[in-house]
Amino acid sequence: MPEATTVAHPEQRTAVEVHQPQPIAVHLPAAPTMPVQTHVVPTVASVVLPDGRVVTGYAIDPARPEPVAVKPAVSRTAVNVALGGVGFLAVCGGLILLTSFIAALTAFVTQLVTLAAVIFGGWIAVQIFSASGHRGGTTVNIRKAVFKRNHFHS
Repeated sequence: MPEATTVAHPEQRTAVEVHQPQPIAVHLPAAPTMPVQTHVVPTVASVVLPDGRVVTGYAIDPARPEPVAVKPAVSRTAVNVALGGVGFLAVCGGLILLTSFIAALTAFVTQLVTLAAVIFGGWIAVQIFSASGHRGGTTVNIRKAVFKRNHFHS
């Protein structure tokens, strides 16, 4: 049986009964232990049984259910699908613009090459056809020239 000691508190002048816990000599199978957080000191509870025995132990807090996570109004999957669709449309629009730009640039370069070929071809044609009546050499118009000893004097 635990020993009970009555102590009078000097300020309140009332008696306080203090119980000293004593181990119970019953051999029970080992119960599973619960992990205790090191920074929290658990409270000790003493229970007086009807036959006068006192049982002392740690108070176990009842298991509290974890708070339910608040679900968003719209699911994340729906948001991801919508964002993917918007991104796909933006990429498609950009690809259409890019292909249009490439087609326009190709047409422009083709026109420049054609124009260069026409101009260069025309220049070559002028060079060929203007020299047809002329067989090379230097043309000299002689009017009043005097030749002395194979020298030309004008």
